[in-house]
Amino acid sequence: MRILFLGDIVGRSGRKAVIDRLPGLREAWSLDFVVVNAENAASGFGLTQAIADELFAAGADCLTLGDHAFDQKEMLAHIERDGRILRPLNIARQAPGKGVGIFEATRGRKVAVIVALGQVFMRQPYDDPFSALDAALKTARPGGQVAATVVEIHCEATSEKMGTGHWCDGRASLVVGTHTHVPTSDTVILPKGTAFQTDAGMCGDYNSVIGMDKVEPLRRFVTGMSSSRFEPALGEATLSGVLVETDDATGLAARTAPVRLGGRLAEAVPAWLEAAG
Repeated sequence: MRILFLGDIVGRSGRKAVIDRLPGLREAWSLDFVVVNAENAASGFGLTQAIADELFAAGADCLTLGDHAFDQKEMLAHIERDGRILRPLNIARQAPGKGVGIFEATRGRKVAVIVALGQVFMRQPYDDPFSALDAALKTARPGGQVAATVVEIHCEATSEKMGTGHWCDGRASLVVGTHTHVPTSDTVILPKGTAFQTDAGMCGDYNSVIGMDKVEPLRRFVTGMSSSRFEPALGEATLSGVLVETDDATGLAARTAPVRLGGRLAEAVPAWLEAAG
């Protein structure tokens, strides 16, 4: 099974990159399932129903959220209506929505998607992600009732993301980090068969400060004072993420590679797809 995970969409530029490119990628790469982090899709802060509908229409199967899950208040109600949108499983138990979803991919195969928030350097004291993931993986482990399992760890610290990858090794098809918006170059299959990348990067304009127009972040860095809210940069976005191909017999990764298309970053396309093309 081929699963594409796309990193945090940031604003209009990131949305356009995904909406323009994803339909063609689904066909050209024979994708079976697509997960997109959309927590910065609405002007950089949260997700709206209208944007979610556009992303699903473009070919996303599941949208994930992080610490900005409910920045757009309409998502408090909409996430209960649309089970294809997931918030982190280790935020407050009273929060609407869910952090684990089981979805249908091609040929009737099931895919589990699990989202957790890290604790290191995060603003709020979220519940322990390791315990939360451990419990979720007992019922959503690949090779059982699901053919593949994607774990997203949304956090600041690269060490916590890497720790999560090793914690889940052999119990997930893919573990991928989000939140810091910079793609890492450590795409690998871990010893027990789980594909891993510390951060998927963002779908956004890299002529920016992690997707935001440079003026206000630089003002705050230089002067320590704010003048206005952050606004997403509007230049051409790079579509950033990771592709994993799983073994249907085990649900574990057979091969994996980073994906970067368009915008300012050097292109990265999985070599086996280029060879096939």
